[in-house]
Amino acid sequence: MKAWIQGIQYVYRYTRHKFDAFQAFGRINGGSLLPHSVVRPLATYSPWRSDREFQAAFEVVRPHTLVDFYRCYDLWHLVAETGKLPSGDVIEIGVWRGGTGCLMAHRAKLSGIPATFYLCDTFQGVVKAGAADRQYAGGEHADTSRGLVEALSNKLELTNIRILPGIFPEETGHLVSNLNFRMCHIDVDVYESCRDILNWVWPRLARGGIVVFDDYGFLSTGGVTRLVTEERSQSDRLMLHNLNGHAVFVKL
Repeated sequence: MKAWIQGIQYVYRYTRHKFDAFQAFGRINGGSLLPHSVVRPLATYSPWRSDREFQAAFEVVRPHTLVDFYRCYDLWHLVAETGKLPSGDVIEIGVWRGGTGCLMAHRAKLSGIPATFYLCDTFQGVVKAGAADRQYAGGEHADTSRGLVEALSNKLELTNIRILPGIFPEETGHLVSNLNFRMCHIDVDVYESCRDILNWVWPRLARGGIVVFDDYGFLSTGGVTRLVTEERSQSDRLMLHNLNGHAVFVKL
């Protein structure tokens, strides 16, 4: 145990200079700090280490996602939590190669949650980039296809997903407009697209349902951070900030 603790202390000392350098980078013209730094929680409870079903599923989806291990486990866990709700489907906008969508659908299958997973993507990259999105010009993450998502779904033997190609909600929202949802995962990187999706899904979200913003905690996706900050004060929702980078709205 002593050696294990010493190892953690060594890693902490080794990475501290990287953290300090990041803070220096985050200054505006040498003045006030941007609200960004490397986040270093000190908690040790790691339930994913003993979750063999998650570990096995993550190894399958890993080549199909840009989402890190910790956020993937968060989605895995949150899908199981939505099983406590009486009804509702799940929708993900911003699928890329299907990693997180298929991971969540696999979790629901294992848990017996009777939900259909609607996976929505342009398959032509990011759309609606604007002035609030300094790192995006449009068209990023176009290196994907519907076939890649279908191949992953088949590998996991999923029968609970539907793929909706096109801009959401303008081109595909009408296909699911009569449904209600227990969970929505938004991974679109930019302000305007995130806003349009949230406005569309919120009236269709079950009470107690959740919206997960994948891009909330990152310097490169500041438009999403701005959108969540603007919307969090609404009286019909609770906002949770997960230090892995997620923001979560819970509908009251």
